[in-house]
Amino acid sequence: MNISVEDKSKVDKLLTISATKEELQPRFEKAYRSYRKKINMPGFRQGQVPVSIVKKRFGKEIESEEINNYVQEVFRDEVVPKYEPVGEPVFEDMSWEDGELEVKIGIGVKPEIELKDLSTFEIDKMVHDVTDEEVDEEVEQSLKRAGTWNESDKPVEETSKVTVDAVPVDDKGNLQEDDTDADKEIDLNDEQNKEFREALKGAKTGDSVDVTLGEGDDAEKFRLTVKKVMNLDIPELDEAFVKEATNGEVESVEEYRSQIKSQIQNYFDQVAGDMVKQEVMEALLEAHPDIEVPDVVLSRFQDAMLDRMKQQQQGQALPDDFNEEEYKESIKEDALREARWAFIIDEFEKKYDDIEITEQDIDDRLATEAARYGLPTEMVKNFYSQSGDQLENLRRNIRTDKLFDRIVNEVTLKELDKEAYQEKKKKERNEKSD
Repeated sequence: MNISVEDKSKVDKLLTISATKEELQPRFEKAYRSYRKKINMPGFRQGQVPVSIVKKRFGKEIESEEINNYVQEVFRDEVVPKYEPVGEPVFEDMSWEDGELEVKIGIGVKPEIELKDLSTFEIDKMVHDVTDEEVDEEVEQSLKRAGTWNESDKPVEETSKVTVDAVPVDDKGNLQEDDTDADKEIDLNDEQNKEFREALKGAKTGDSVDVTLGEGDDAEKFRLTVKKVMNLDIPELDEAFVKEATNGEVESVEEYRSQIKSQIQNYFDQVAGDMVKQEVMEALLEAHPDIEVPDVVLSRFQDAMLDRMKQQQQGQALPDDFNEEEYKESIKEDALREARWAFIIDEFEKKYDDIEITEQDIDDRLATEAARYGLPTEMVKNFYSQSGDQLENLRRNIRTDKLFDRIVNEVTLKELDKEAYQEKKKKERNEKSD
């Protein structure tokens, strides 16, 4: 047996496994004897079929199976320990002629990565303290969500919902009543209905107003006749509202405002943390631009992205002319980016190999999941305990979060208030687009 290696790149290798019939014959003979014990043939007792007949009748199939077993064993025992291949190996060719076996297998190996010193990284972090104005706005939205829509004889307001008959008007001012859109409901709160809002504001039931949608040659004119006006009756911010809105958890308006402020602050803190992680990822990718990705790994990531795209179709069929290979080529750069990031994270996994996942970590995460979906913690625990895959995903997510925490602790964080942060990122995006 011989294994030769051709380096197609620093991370792609073509292995050639060679063997002679003399080397394989003992395996064949053992396989013949094993097989004869399993077959029944007329005129012979169970397990007593002569080996010569076994060879004649089933020799090619037995040798083919045994060659496959041999190649798998060599790959497992010789190739894997020495080269530590990544991704799925690609069997490019196999020949068994004139007593000579030759198998060509393409493999990928991990690129060599020297991680940059994290202490040299400066990462922007958005810091924001929730203001009273933001609390006021959220309280107002909460009151609106709890409001009820009632028919009103008052004039149309900017926040009304209006039912109208819409009649097209031609260039000469004639009404096209045959094309009337009757009982059309318009929510003036929707920013897309800006033209309707401006035209209808102040009108009453029975009034007619004209509105022009679009501009220039695309402009269309309609006459709207108001048939019904619905206005939102907003409840008072008092203890009764607070108790109902929080299922009795909070009793006073002051406590309610404090709760909302805490929720908004938690949201901003979470968003800021996620943006730091994103910036760390971008910085690390930029600092390690020369990571080579094996072809087999690139293909795996392209296939995964293709599968995600198909899942996002939610059961809808792809176009008949959809070409998977063209699509995979179009996402090649994104796939390379994901693959490089996976190799970087793998190096950090080795660096921080002391990260542990405790039972308390799992309990805390399950409690967070339960709170997010408004479910009892025990129900969420039972769900995860019955699904090994889900529990493993949970552990993996916890490990990733802890890994990021270690990385973030080593970089330098530059704190910016929300406005300064947003302005800086906007400027950076504009510079990149230029």
